[in-house]
Amino acid sequence: MSLPIALTFNPGSSSIKLGVFALDGDRPIRLGHGEIDLSDEPLVLHLVENGKATATPLSASPGGDLHAVIDEMLGLLTRRFALAEIAVAGHRVVHGGDRFTGPTLITPETLAAIEALVPLDPLHQPQSIRLIKAIAHLRPQIRQTASFDTAFHRSQSDLVRRFALPRALFDQGIKHFGFHGLSYAFVAGELSRLYPDVAKGRVVVAHLGAGASMCALEAGVSRDTTMSFSTLDGVPMATRCGTLDPGVVIHLVKQRGWSIARVEDMLYHRSGLFGMSEISGDTRMLCASDDPRAKDALDLFAFRVSREVAALANTLGGLDGLVFTAGIGEHQPTIRDAICRRLGWLGAMVDPAANAANLPRIDSKAGKIAILVVATDEEQVIADEAHALLGQGHLVPHATA
Repeated sequence: MSLPIALTFNPGSSSIKLGVFALDGDRPIRLGHGEIDLSDEPLVLHLVENGKATATPLSASPGGDLHAVIDEMLGLLTRRFALAEIAVAGHRVVHGGDRFTGPTLITPETLAAIEALVPLDPLHQPQSIRLIKAIAHLRPQIRQTASFDTAFHRSQSDLVRRFALPRALFDQGIKHFGFHGLSYAFVAGELSRLYPDVAKGRVVVAHLGAGASMCALEAGVSRDTTMSFSTLDGVPMATRCGTLDPGVVIHLVKQRGWSIARVEDMLYHRSGLFGMSEISGDTRMLCASDDPRAKDALDLFAFRVSREVAALANTLGGLDGLVFTAGIGEHQPTIRDAICRRLGWLGAMVDPAANAANLPRIDSKAGKIAILVVATDEEQVIADEAHALLGQGHLVPHATA
């Protein structure tokens, strides 16, 4: 008898990562994972199963609603994995606002609440909504859940969440939310499992990828994070600016006549490592380049990351561990080394050989804090949360249009 299946959807601004999990026992078991880059022509479904990778061109094009893409993808997955019953589709939803403090069943009411948050995250939220609606249209019998990046950070105090703006704006939702929560939840769980002594202490987790942020954990609980009201804040990213004096925006609009749309496009898509280097937002290309602009971009990235680690350590009142995760954090030894060199005064010392080999623990015995490399897995968290709701009997068939 075939086991029931959970599908997970982890959308980016122009891509869809997916996971296929068997619901067996206490925790979903991954059968495979895949990705579609929506900027490809034609679209290609990249799948990995048992370590074997395949690439299958799709005849469907993205369009406005993703129905054709998801329909073709579901057909391919069904044949590839011999899927019997798809019990649940779990979605990563970046913004849950103040309403969603944990995973939830998707109903017409909760979908409307998710749609209402689009202005707070115009980059990712619409993609999640398109996926939810496509599944509901094509397979209304599949139950769906949402897992929110912001929910993990609801443990932060109002002191941390406030801006120094008129008080009424905080009550209206202008506050620090924090993102990458599913990644931090997974890493916190892995720390507890693999490094329980470190997990009990004060840890900064650096989620460094195309999107980048950091989180201050106290005994696995979020106390502060670098992204705040939007996914623009914090450290520079591949194409996003990170923390910026708001006076720059005022100047560009009032003095230079830029439209808000032009400013938004620059801050989200033309800044960060790409804007600084004028070469690429990909650190692999920048590390391989002899162009001084590439070095400038990487130097600024390491400087800003290290500065934020120090600020988060201040929130925690000290630092017992530093964890690197996500694409850059897991695979770029030179960047890890550059960051830690600036944090030597905090006791961060890297073992060169361990770092070069991408070992799970890379701190030197002469250092004062643990320095770890932990691979993150947001899809596993989505599957775990969907499975938990399923086990609690919270999922019922629905027909969200």
